[in-house]
Amino acid sequence: MHLADRAQLTFDELGTPLRDTTFVVFDLETTGTKPGPDGITEIGAVKVRGGEVLGEFATLVDPGMPIPPQIVALTGITSAMLHDAPKIDRVLPAFLEFASGAVLVAHNAPFDTSFMRAACLHHGYPWPKPAVVCTVRLARRVLTRQDSPSFRLSALAALFGSPVTPNHRALEDARATVHVLHALLERVGNVGVQSLEELLDYLPEVTPSQRRKRGLAAHLPERPGVYLFRGPGDEVLYVGTASNLRRRVRQYFTGSESRGRIREMVALAERVDGIECSHALEAQVRELRLIAAHRPSYNRRSKNPRKSWWIVLTDEAFPRLSVVRLPKDGALGPFSSQVTAKIAADALASAAGLRTCTQRIPAHSPSGRPCALAELGRCGAPCAGHQSVEEYSPGVHAIVELVSGRGTRPLDSARRQLDELAGAEHFEQAARRRDELAVLVRAVDRAHRLSSLAAIPELVAAAPDGNRGWEFAVIRHGRLASAGVARRGVPPMPVVEQLVAAAETVEPGPGPLYGAPPEETSILLRWLTRPGVRLVRTAVPWSEPAHGAGPWRGWLEQVATAVSLEQAG
Repeated sequence: MHLADRAQLTFDELGTPLRDTTFVVFDLETTGTKPGPDGITEIGAVKVRGGEVLGEFATLVDPGMPIPPQIVALTGITSAMLHDAPKIDRVLPAFLEFASGAVLVAHNAPFDTSFMRAACLHHGYPWPKPAVVCTVRLARRVLTRQDSPSFRLSALAALFGSPVTPNHRALEDARATVHVLHALLERVGNVGVQSLEELLDYLPEVTPSQRRKRGLAAHLPERPGVYLFRGPGDEVLYVGTASNLRRRVRQYFTGSESRGRIREMVALAERVDGIECSHALEAQVRELRLIAAHRPSYNRRSKNPRKSWWIVLTDEAFPRLSVVRLPKDGALGPFSSQVTAKIAADALASAAGLRTCTQRIPAHSPSGRPCALAELGRCGAPCAGHQSVEEYSPGVHAIVELVSGRGTRPLDSARRQLDELAGAEHFEQAARRRDELAVLVRAVDRAHRLSSLAAIPELVAAAPDGNRGWEFAVIRHGRLASAGVARRGVPPMPVVEQLVAAAETVEPGPGPLYGAPPEETSILLRWLTRPGVRLVRTAVPWSEPAHGAGPWRGWLEQVATAVSLEQAG
């Protein structure tokens, strides 16, 4: 029975039915087995949908190298045949257009797609990352060794009675692969695989226990949202987000998830709850909050939900910089790791001339002994009375100004130190100090951007939904207070007024982010700065410090380029 003969699917369809899926079945002939050193000599492709051939694509390709004798013997393609053939850079655009929007199919697909990816990379064409079906892999899932002792294309074509015999020429082999594909799809249809998504999920090995639990997703909507796997004691095992809740959760039971720990989680799961969300932004924020609330054992992020670190000035006569977990007003951060925070703190202390020792120094009559840093000129030695509180305070004030966005004196000082090291040809030390300064500049820049958003009592923004509608977010002090959508044809402003009226009340808390979780504010900032997002209204102007780290972004780009060149060399 051909795919075109099926009247309708017999169960609840998910995703794209196989009968409506466009496949481009293709085959390559090459000069060898390794993309890059070896070239493509021929491309053959057949576009099919619903069992019907929609078109064919075939061309010889000049690989720019001689054809090895063994390849000539195998394919019959000689160098003389390729004399007037186009090179791959001329063929690629036509093939990519022919295959656009389709699922790629090949016999031993990793081989063929690796050559196409390498060609695209070499000639500057983006690889479209299509869904790929390998008929060798599918045959191994469908057939036993008793059915077919060999999974070579010639053996499968003979088994399924293909009218085309493979002959190591691209188009003929692609035509034979079409018949093999249709025969294999008929077989997987008998076990309930009738959509593209289910076919892609079917290819990996799946345990029987995983497949039996597939019904746990049956009640979930085909909407964006958050899902929670729950264990025998109703405990939350895992939290995730999806643009289509039912489809995503079903994948856990059909084998597309190959991580061992997640398979273990699925084996323990007794129920899956779904929380429908207006759009992907709301789902991301809800996921963060649920992970923080439940700390599910199978979410890696939940191992340390309070993972941010901050740099603060200690409260003493001669303040120093300390790396802490809980921020306070005037703190610099957040940092994702303690190590990164310490690197930034050391760079900032060196630039501002602050001490790095941990001893508590009295304001009057200190009696300590200068350390090695003082002898190197990197500390004013207030511990030994060589520096008064008044003499020490400019460095403290410079840091306060930097964090608040009123000045960049420590960054300017660090840049001068860097230039002096480079001028003295201390290149290794200069590179190390450059990387440390880059960590500090990124931290200051991110801190200013996050705190500027968190300072706003209320901001309403809209993003196009891709179908002439709008996705809305009401943000209060760096937290998502409400989310909703106005689909195409729905007047947007009444929706905005409803969302604002129903939005969560957010009281500002302590610290530079007014109590907002740094990761949530970061997600909102990334969303707000995407192309196409518009501000509907804001309680106060959204602005960043004029004297912050923003002007240093160009320098950061130069550093990134220099580091890439150093690593490449």
